[in-house]
Amino acid sequence: MISRRQLWGLVALTLMWGVNWPMMKLSLREMTPLYFRALTMSCGTLWLYLFFRWRGVRMLPQGKEWRSVVALGLPNVLGWHTMAILGVKELASGRAAILGFTMPIWTVLIGVLFLGEKLTRRVAFAALAVAITVGLLVSHELTAIAGRPLGIVWMELAALSWAIGTLMMRRAKLTLPMEALTVWMMLLSSLCLWVIAAMVEPWPVWRFSGVMWATMVYAVLINYGFAQIIWFGLARHLPPATSAMSVMAVPLVGTLSATLLTGEWPHWQDYVAVVFVMAAIAAVLIPPRYFRKPA
Repeated sequence: MISRRQLWGLVALTLMWGVNWPMMKLSLREMTPLYFRALTMSCGTLWLYLFFRWRGVRMLPQGKEWRSVVALGLPNVLGWHTMAILGVKELASGRAAILGFTMPIWTVLIGVLFLGEKLTRRVAFAALAVAITVGLLVSHELTAIAGRPLGIVWMELAALSWAIGTLMMRRAKLTLPMEALTVWMMLLSSLCLWVIAAMVEPWPVWRFSGVMWATMVYAVLINYGFAQIIWFGLARHLPPATSAMSVMAVPLVGTLSATLLTGEWPHWQDYVAVVFVMAAIAAVLIPPRYFRKPA
């Protein structure tokens, strides 16, 4: 049974993750994507490190634990965050959120195709729903005057990277606390982002509007800070089905909040795509017993 405190934490987490998508879009009006990611991830890492160190978590990896940090950090943090921010640059933020959260379906499909997992009717339905989702959004991007189909490619590559990282995480034998693992994955990824940004993007002009500073504060304190802390607190105690419901709601929050924050009005394809993505995630993440009627 979920407590009232956990319920409020789940609601807060869903709102934080959902609103983060249009906040990223706002930031890209004044700063290039990779420098924005590098800066906010670096500051967020410091904030998380200090918090978890204060909580008494063992933060320093030892021996082979460094191998886990690097191997898991490449797809889960560097791959996902780099390609996702490039996708947000090209697409409406709500649309990017919808495509990014096809991750759970890719996780299941990879398991079926390469890891010998069973193909069920629920998995087949999820795959079909995702195909319809991507088809809807691709069709609109290709027919729009300023369509950006490249953004869809970036977002699906990001979702695929996150899915691969999730599968690797499930199979990893970890001795390092998850909090410390996350902090070190973020730290090493942020260092890589600084290097990549220096090679491909111009050095930022550090004169920003109040809105820009607000998006950076949000990214550091909320997206890389409070949201991560809440998630660690919930992940230990909530059943998978409850976590799935939170994941399902993030694209919807991202799409609706984008209208208020960035003035991006969703098209009918976006609304239909949200429904299909939520249905697909429900099919692969919520256990079958939750759909059965009580005897």
